Amino acid sequence: MSAGAKRLTRSCQIGHVQMGGNAPVVVQSMTNTDTADYLATALQCAELARAGSELVRITVNTPEAAAAVPKIREHLDRMNCNVPLIGDFHYNGHRLLSEHPACAEALAKYRINPGNVGFGKKKDEQFAQMVELACRYDKPVRIGVNWGSLDQELLARIMDENSRSPQPLDATQIMRHAMVTSALESAAKAEEVGLAGEKIILSCKVSSVQDLIAIYRDLSQRADYALHLGLTEAGMGSKGIVASTAALSVLLQEGIGDTIRVSLTPAPGGSRSEEVIVAQEILQSMGLRAFTPMVAACPGCGRTTSTLFQELAAEVQDFVRGKMPAWRLHYDGAENMTLAVMGCIVNGPGESKHANIGISLPGTGEAPSAPVYEDGQKTVTLKGDNITGEFKQIIERYVERTYKKKLQK
Repeated sequence: MSAGAKRLTRSCQIGHVQMGGNAPVVVQSMTNTDTADYLATALQCAELARAGSELVRITVNTPEAAAAVPKIREHLDRMNCNVPLIGDFHYNGHRLLSEHPACAEALAKYRINPGNVGFGKKKDEQFAQMVELACRYDKPVRIGVNWGSLDQELLARIMDENSRSPQPLDATQIMRHAMVTSALESAAKAEEVGLAGEKIILSCKVSSVQDLIAIYRDLSQRADYALHLGLTEAGMGSKGIVASTAALSVLLQEGIGDTIRVSLTPAPGGSRSEEVIVAQEILQSMGLRAFTPMVAACPGCGRTTSTLFQELAAEVQDFVRGKMPAWRLHYDGAENMTLAVMGCIVNGPGESKHANIGISLPGTGEAPSAPVYEDGQKTVTLKGDNITGEFKQIIERYVERTYKKKLQK
């Protein structure tokens, strides 16, 4: 079952990317380089964009980082990479944006955390200053509340009100209520300063699946601002992937969310683009977007003692993902193609027939041949030592003849 109808929120333009309204859910990511190192940051932005990130957020935390932002934008433009850049500001964003106008202009969006914008009287002044700069440069703003840096004055006020309530909330309910209240009150202040509602995106980041679901359900009922989804500090490896998928899938199924980020902790030396691939696969698995051909593969059992089907499935998945940037330029619809790599006769032929292209490899004790099916019809049987290479060629030829070639500019 595909996800339900997307809830209509205000439409927002971020660079060339449309989000909110009827626009599809957008994939976002964030760099982990030192932004002051403009070359390393530009290269990672380009890597994330090539992987499919449609928006890239960068940390802007020092004067050196702010000074580097225009250079990053310039370097990306020279690489023909037009991915919009989002500036992530905490504590000193008002000063950095004021003192570095080229940075303010080069960014496509500002992220403001109301819990880290300032303290006491300065909090409202510095928040207003950042919003005024967003208005001056015609930039949208994400008001990003995070439970690790929740506005303590607001939290104290809510706890005081709760203590006088005849039906007081428990600690978890207070936290959820405070998150939503912070986002909505900050958005109202931004509009009072002069920022249009269409320029506001809200997020409320927590690291608990159930908290995230409850908060966004409440937030989506109380406002029509565009919403950014993400489980913060999701974790490493399977834990981070599973937790993010569990939280985001429930909300997306209910039509909640306009942009998503999967906040994975990469393994040492691991690629940052993994978070982009996971976000894409969540959306594609739910039938919300199509990014690259999906490969169904046999999990293996006692009938499949050979590792051939595992190796072929891995190679095919890497092959189509690597080919997709070129296919996207030259063909319409290749991202919707389905592939199947199966390991024995039990489900192999049937599953292969359901895919656009499927191959049923021989299981233990089966004849050493691999029938290939295209759109339900058997077209060839592969044998020998070059099954992988021949199957890739079949995929290439299928794309060339099946998907309408785009007009070349």
